[in-house]
Amino acid sequence: MSKPIYPIKVHCRSCNTLLYEYDKEGPGSLVKCFVDRITADHTKGDFKCPKCETPFCRLSQIGNRPIHKIIGGKVYIKGHCPK
Repeated sequence: MSKPIYPIKVHCRSCNTLLYEYDKEGPGSLVKCFVDRITADHTKGDFKCPKCETPFCRLSQIGNRPIHKIIGGKVYIKGHCPK
C-alpha cells in the first residue's frame, strides 16, 4: 500500500524565503527531498538560500535516485502533512 502524497512548500528558516515546492510522501518531518518530486525549485541550484546564502541541504543518493539531504534546523515547511 502506497503512502499518500502531500504538496508542501519548503522555506528557509533564517529569512523565510520559499526554496522548493515539493510532493512529500507520508507524514513526519522533512529529512530528504527526492529530486524527481521537487515540483518547483526557487534556488540557484547551489543548495543555498537565494536570499541569505544559508546552506540548507547537500546532494546525496538513495539507490539510483538523487536526493537533497536537508540540514537539520535550516528549513521549515508549510502545507498539509498529517501525522
